[in-house]
Amino acid sequence: MIRIDQLRKNYGSFRALDGIDLQVEQGQIFGLLGPNGAGKTTTVKVLSTLTRPDSGSAIVAGNSVTADPTGVRRSIGLSGQYAAVDEKLTGYENLLMVARLYGMNRHESRARAHELLREFALVDVKDKRAGAYSGGMRRRLDLASALVFRPPVVILDEPTTGLDPRGRLDTWDVISTLVGQGTTVLLTTQYLEEADQLADRIAVIDSGRVIAEGTSNELKVSLGAERIAMTLTSPDFLDDTLRILGRVIGGSARPQVDSTRQRITVPAPQGQRTLLEVLSALDHGGITVTEAALARPTLDDVFLDLTGHPASAESSSQLPSEAQVGA
Repeated sequence: MIRIDQLRKNYGSFRALDGIDLQVEQGQIFGLLGPNGAGKTTTVKVLSTLTRPDSGSAIVAGNSVTADPTGVRRSIGLSGQYAAVDEKLTGYENLLMVARLYGMNRHESRARAHELLREFALVDVKDKRAGAYSGGMRRRLDLASALVFRPPVVILDEPTTGLDPRGRLDTWDVISTLVGQGTTVLLTTQYLEEADQLADRIAVIDSGRVIAEGTSNELKVSLGAERIAMTLTSPDFLDDTLRILGRVIGGSARPQVDSTRQRITVPAPQGQRTLLEVLSALDHGGITVTEAALARPTLDDVFLDLTGHPASAESSSQLPSEAQVGA
């Protein structure tokens, strides 16, 4: 349903896409991960005909984004990073307007609007102006608008940003239901657990290139070694702990440290043996931990290994954001 071949796009001297190749099968949820400036949003904008590529090709539902952009637009539903709703209209009127713009008659439009209001838990505020909605409500209304005419391809650019945990789970249910009905979904997300939970296949892009692709399990298995996950009793132990880990495991271990400076995840090349060696070295160094255990690699570990920093640090990446370069 989506095929991308050698797609390139520059914004001045900044290369947003540098020869991307992707293929998404019908009925798949395809996750697109990457740090800020990696090319995720530029890819979405090319596929939705909002940006014209410099070279390469992109086909969506059999339609070329350059030769037949109208055909592409007739085949997709799009929800961007920011909710695009008419603030002067009510939630119901927003959905009704979108349905009518797609050519549905009055009866079909009303029925579809009410159906989506129920699916996205907006019935109680359907007669309230969208400008008075909370951020989460606006996001749900925007998602509902993208699904009005049941498009064969749905492109979701960080669809659950700004939603609370309940709203995120409800959105996951809607996406899963869509795919169960045969819809193809391209999903970019900043939540790795979202990709882990939803995506049939995942591509990681960085600096405009695809640097890894596979199922969630395939990407995790590619790292090989198990991980040691430990929690220090004090953040003051962090620097000494990292030095000890470097000595025991090696300088290429690249430990992942959370924002509290107490939780550390690091590869364990020899599994339990490595864990025992690390704990012994920490004990000799006078460093105490509240817990330490072996764990399978996560998508966070994959992201760290591929891009050089954890996904939680994405917002502080020194790469220019796509918004800054006009993407």
